[in-house]
Amino acid sequence: MSATSIPARSFSSVVDSNGNKTTRGLTSDVARARLERDGPNATPDTTDHPMRNALAKFWAPVPWLLEASVVLEIVLHKYYEAGVIASLLVFNAALAYFQESRARATLAALKSRLALSASVERDGTWRTVPAAELVCDDLVKVSLGGVVAADVHVTSGSVELDQSMLTGESLPVEAGPGADTYAGALVHHGEAIAIVTATGSRTKFGRTAELVRTAHVVSTQQKAVLSIVRNLAIFNCLVILAMGVYAYRQAIPWSEVVPLLLTAILAAIPVALPATFTLAAAIGARTLAKNGVLPTRLSAVDEAASIDVLCSDKTGTLTRNELSVTSVRPLPGLDEAHVLGMAALASSEGGQDPVDAAIRLAALRKPASDRPKLVTFVPFDPVRKTAEATATDPKNGSLRIIKGAFTAVVALSDPSPASAAIVDELEKQGFRVLAVAAGRAAAMRIIGLIALSDPPRTDSSSLISELRGLGVRVVMVTGDALITAEIVAQEVGLNGAVCPPGKLSSAIRPKDFSVFAGILPEGKFDLVKAFQKSGFTVGMCGDGANDAPALRQAQIGVAVSSATDVAKSAAGVVLTESGLCGIVSAVKEGRTTFQRILTYTLNSVMKRILQVLLLAVGLILTGHVVLTPMLMVIVMITGDFLALSLTTDRVRPSKVPNSWQIGRITLAEVIFGIFFLAFSTTILAVGKFQLHLGIEALQTLSVVGIVFGSQATTYVIRDRQHLWGLRPSIWLVLSSVADVLIISTLAAVGIVLTSLPIAVILGVFAAAIVFGLLLIMVKIPIFARLHIS
Repeated sequence: MSATSIPARSFSSVVDSNGNKTTRGLTSDVARARLERDGPNATPDTTDHPMRNALAKFWAPVPWLLEASVVLEIVLHKYYEAGVIASLLVFNAALAYFQESRARATLAALKSRLALSASVERDGTWRTVPAAELVCDDLVKVSLGGVVAADVHVTSGSVELDQSMLTGESLPVEAGPGADTYAGALVHHGEAIAIVTATGSRTKFGRTAELVRTAHVVSTQQKAVLSIVRNLAIFNCLVILAMGVYAYRQAIPWSEVVPLLLTAILAAIPVALPATFTLAAAIGARTLAKNGVLPTRLSAVDEAASIDVLCSDKTGTLTRNELSVTSVRPLPGLDEAHVLGMAALASSEGGQDPVDAAIRLAALRKPASDRPKLVTFVPFDPVRKTAEATATDPKNGSLRIIKGAFTAVVALSDPSPASAAIVDELEKQGFRVLAVAAGRAAAMRIIGLIALSDPPRTDSSSLISELRGLGVRVVMVTGDALITAEIVAQEVGLNGAVCPPGKLSSAIRPKDFSVFAGILPEGKFDLVKAFQKSGFTVGMCGDGANDAPALRQAQIGVAVSSATDVAKSAAGVVLTESGLCGIVSAVKEGRTTFQRILTYTLNSVMKRILQVLLLAVGLILTGHVVLTPMLMVIVMITGDFLALSLTTDRVRPSKVPNSWQIGRITLAEVIFGIFFLAFSTTILAVGKFQLHLGIEALQTLSVVGIVFGSQATTYVIRDRQHLWGLRPSIWLVLSSVADVLIISTLAAVGIVLTSLPIAVILGVFAAAIVFGLLLIMVKIPIFARLHIS
């Protein structure tokens, strides 16, 4: 049979021996044809070849710069330096490759939640088939302990389902005839017959997996590096072009022009910048791990500094994800302990029912003195919506106890208008209400009502308050009911507006609402994207598979300690200890990491600008190249790599979210670069016109001036406030001493460099100190004017 000849519905209705109309399943031929047409009931594997993924990491702007550096070093026969840069290139590529494995792990965890087999009616008989062979319109049976294998429509029977992994609802839901349920739901009670309505990637579960696979956001770190490199490249290309024109007009020999241009290109590449991001994030990650926060990808550490919106799931994130008895309302003549004791007799012991477990725990905490003795127990039946027990009272009288939905219990007992009013009051507060009735078999009466809820974590309110103080707005995003979400929001301090039900606007902003309820996985995903589209840096905190797409799409996804494997593999940060204080730690450590990277970036780019401009000024002053390729390599090795110690420095985390304001940062770099150029030009002019040094000695003098001046600027701009505010780290001090000693020794002894008198070297060192003191006077107004903190 061809796929096009498959009828729209190939099951039929027949009348059984009792006169009931029933639905029959598909034939094997029809099922086989539909399987060929629609594909298997599984999430498709779209993983690229590992080699292709690995090679792709070498094809991007930053790797291009590192590759260009390697080529230049080889051209200059500096094989050792080429090897160092190549090692950095491979390291950065390997890190990016392993980060991508997180998305693949998320998909694998999602697939593991799907049913492996299903009970289906084919050719008039029930059989067990692999879940991947299910097709639309198959008639399937879902029963206790099983996992729903596809999206289905229930036609008969009744089941109680745990759909929290998809919807986020903390309470089980009941599904009877006419109800729809989804792939991945776990059956807690009952049995039902259902028709398959969607399979594979067309199920809600499949769409969740697809969202995880396609979720992608370019990190602010990547954007920053690309923007910095772009601006630097444009600026330096213009200067290099100007030098080339000047050299041509001055008829400078090509033997000098080629080294000049090669040196200029080498000077323009911030070789260690990607490594700095990596190292700073790694140090931040190690600090966070000690505080119970595990970053699953290093970029998340830097991203934590920038988030200004935190979308938090409710169940298991702001709440404990465990039902508890919130209120007990005994009817006149009874007390709470008596009601709980009766309800506990009609609750399973040692089972997995969260409602029964909560009631038995509450009864243990308030023991009744005259509790009857249990005789028989009938577990909860989702069809009758009740559980039942028989017991004997202290006088050996027989008691019947019923616990369950109010409408079901009241139908089996005497009418109670007072209890109906109490139920209405409690349900309006977002509680799940159970009724308890007891008495002789023919004279049952309601003895009390029990309200259950998933209470907030004790630290949720303080967390939200502290994040608010750090400039991070928190909004609740949950799949739970609106009234429940509103109550929890008020308890944890989210007092803003509540988003009305319906489709979310793509122009929605965090300030519009504080609570978003009834949101399914794709809704959370779309909300995160909408906030990002409005220019916000978004954090997403959750615990379930339903949160995975949004966790993956957010700049930083945070999975709480009780989260599922799916959520943890999608998140950028996993809290390894209970509670939510780890989020605050991540934000503060992220801002510390950001400040360290910002300091290095300011220093690195400022030196790039200085070195290229000094080549141009030196060419005009001396008519020669004042920095050779060899000297540039020395500056790079002694300066750039030793300056990585800035990633360990003590810094002040900012009080507001950080952002890579590239325009302002570039302007600050240019301003400081001009000051640095004035210092270096002065040193060069003194060497030529007052000390009458030759060109080789001037080259050494230029290198010494760059190194000493760099140390001065490092200590000036490492803190955006006063110099004496924070003591530098021991590693920064040691690297500075090493840098100064290495260059001073090379210049004094004449190793690689032309030797200079010690008095000249000490004079440059003293001049660098004066330069630093003058720079301190202008740095605070510059940073304040440009709003860099």
